[in-house]
Amino acid sequence: MTETKPKNSELEKQINDFLEYCEIGKNQSQRTIRAYAHYLARFAAFAKSQGIGKAKDISMESVRRFRLYLNRLENAKGQNLKLVSQNYHLIALRAFLKYLTKQDIETLAPEKIELPKNPERQVEFLSHDELDRLISAVQAEKSELLRLRDDAILKTLFSTGLRVSEAASLKKETVNLERGEFTVRGKGGKLRLVFLSPEASSALKKYLSKRKDASGALFVGHSTIGETSPNKIEKEIKSQGFKLKKDGKENTEPGLTVRQIQRIIKKYCRQAGIVKKVTPHTLRHSFATDLLQNGADIRSVQSLLGHASITTTQIYTHITNQGLRDIHKKFHNKK
Repeated sequence: MTETKPKNSELEKQINDFLEYCEIGKNQSQRTIRAYAHYLARFAAFAKSQGIGKAKDISMESVRRFRLYLNRLENAKGQNLKLVSQNYHLIALRAFLKYLTKQDIETLAPEKIELPKNPERQVEFLSHDELDRLISAVQAEKSELLRLRDDAILKTLFSTGLRVSEAASLKKETVNLERGEFTVRGKGGKLRLVFLSPEASSALKKYLSKRKDASGALFVGHSTIGETSPNKIEKEIKSQGFKLKKDGKENTEPGLTVRQIQRIIKKYCRQAGIVKKVTPHTLRHSFATDLLQNGADIRSVQSLLGHASITTTQIYTHITNQGLRDIHKKFHNKK
C-alpha cells in the first residue's frame, strides 16, 4: 500500500502562489525567489507546529514566537542565526503578507512587523599595497592564457566595482573596450553604466587577443574551452546543463561561474600572503573606498555601485572621512 503525502495547508498553498507571483507578476530573479522559498518554508513549518494553517491565523503573537524561534535556532556548527539572517526571514514574511493584502486575503498587516536594527557592518577592503600584491601574484601563473585572464578579472573587478554575479554574466559583445565603458544589468534588473580604467581595458584586450574559442562569454574556463578536443568541450557544456544545436555546436557557451571566480581570487590571495578573508565583493568594497578616499561624492559612488538606497553606500563613509583624520592629527594630544 502506497503512502499518501499529507496535503498542503491553505497557508502553504498561498506561499506557493506568492512565489509564482514573484516569478511571473514581479519578474524577480530566481535567486530572490529561492531565498523567499527558503525563508517562508521555515515559517510554514513553524506555523504548522503552532497549529496555524490559514493566513488569518497569523498574529503579532505568532510572529513574536517565530522571532523567538529564529533567535534560538542553531546551525550545523551549533551557532545561532545572525541578526541579519533573522531579518531576512521577517522581510520575506512581510513581502508575503503584503501580497496577501493585495489579494484581499484576511491576514496580519505587513507594516506591523518591525525589523530590529542590524549592527553596523564592518567593511573589509584592500589597501593599495595589498591590491598591488594581489595583482602581482597573477604573474606566477605558468599558463599565459590563464595569466592574462586572471589579470583581466582582477583589474576589471577593481575598476568597475561589479558584483561577482554581474562579472560572471558578462559577454564580449557588450563590453566596449575602445570607450572603456559598458552597461550592466544589476539587482532588480536595473541597468547602470560602469567604466573601465586604462589598465583594465588593456588587460582585457591582451586576454581577448589570445582567445581562440568561439564562446561569447567574456571570461571562460580554458581547461575545457579553446584548448581541448571537441568531445571534451561537448561534455563540459552538457555537464553544465546547456543544450547543443543539431549540428553539434554550442547553443549557449558556458563562461566562468561565480564560484570559479571566487576560487581564482582566493588562490592569488594565498599566493600574495594576504591573510584576511578576501572575496570578489572585497574588490567591490575596495573600489568604493578608493573613490571616496580620493574625493568622490557619495551620490556618484551610489550610482556607480548600483545601490538603490544611499543608506547602503553610507557604510563606507566612516572609513573614508579624511577630514576627521586631519582634525585628530591637528588637535589630539597637543601640549
